[in-house]
Amino acid sequence: MTVGAPRVLVTGAGTGLGNNVMRSLRAADPRLLIVGCHHDRFELRKSPADRNYLVTRAGDRGFVASVRRVVAAERVDVVVPATDADVRAVSQARRRLGCRVFLPRHGVIERCQDKYAVTRFLRARGVPAPLTYPVRDLRTVARAFNRLPRAPLAWCRARSGSGSFAATSVQTAAQARAWIAYWRDLRDVPPAEFTLCEYLPGRDFGCQSLWHEGRLVLAKTFERLAYFAAGNQPSGVSSVASLAKSVVEPRVVEVCAAAVRALDARTSGLYCIDLKENAASVPCITDVNVGRFSLTTGLYDLVGKHNMAGGYVRLALGEAVDFGDAYDRVEDHYLVRDVDTLPEIFHADDLFNGMEDARG
Repeated sequence: MTVGAPRVLVTGAGTGLGNNVMRSLRAADPRLLIVGCHHDRFELRKSPADRNYLVTRAGDRGFVASVRRVVAAERVDVVVPATDADVRAVSQARRRLGCRVFLPRHGVIERCQDKYAVTRFLRARGVPAPLTYPVRDLRTVARAFNRLPRAPLAWCRARSGSGSFAATSVQTAAQARAWIAYWRDLRDVPPAEFTLCEYLPGRDFGCQSLWHEGRLVLAKTFERLAYFAAGNQPSGVSSVASLAKSVVEPRVVEVCAAAVRALDARTSGLYCIDLKENAASVPCITDVNVGRFSLTTGLYDLVGKHNMAGGYVRLALGEAVDFGDAYDRVEDHYLVRDVDTLPEIFHADDLFNGMEDARG
């Protein structure tokens, strides 16, 4: 157990995700001393942490040594990685950092960071996920496309990345081939990094869950209603919501819990899962962001009965955490996000507070 105020190191400090995690942690426990770090001094300049450190980029030589220096200087108790790259690097070095981490097994992290690998794994175990085929090169695009069910659209995306990186809907194999060729020629993303999958036309959900030794500790759900910078995305959608709403959807939690238990029946840590409904309204898992918080974490932490970020730190420190009913059912809270503003969260009943209707 930690003596005095717990000390938490948040990577990705200054970014939207890193700063949102800090907001959640401060709401959970004002005693926390929060240390931030980032490899980019300009991003780090925006960090609201109590102290901030410039470190080496995750994955580069020197990352572990620089984080160890921060851990030693600030007597850090827990490190909270904010990005997929940070999760992978911290996981690989978890025994050498000199502080606690609260992450799933490294093999689970590697599997989940490959979207095709985790989709194939889940489908093989009966967990709903979109039918997906890998692309080897441009010559195999048509073959993969034609194996999908006949539908007006298919989905073409990269096997790794976040924020709908390199993802778009396509109508034909020729469109998919042109999309992949563009990313190969102008962005140096090889065709073998792409997949083609069935298009899911239904509602778009997020579910963040906290686990300890195979036990679901806490789960919350939301629905994406509008997408950040959607007008600049070829597909018109993104995994980043500009407008999201907290919803009660037990079937979403059931699918996510089945997926996590299939990945590791004794797992601990965070699972931030994206889902879309198929034509039969079945929620299907499209992405498993493992080991880190969602960018929409405020909608999980700042409303409802329980703060997931606070529970995460308590579990990482070895405390017993039991919220009773693991599904924190929160309805009708909205999150609105835009550039250069803090995310705003409010209940539906408060939507028109402070407004006058001049529409006539």
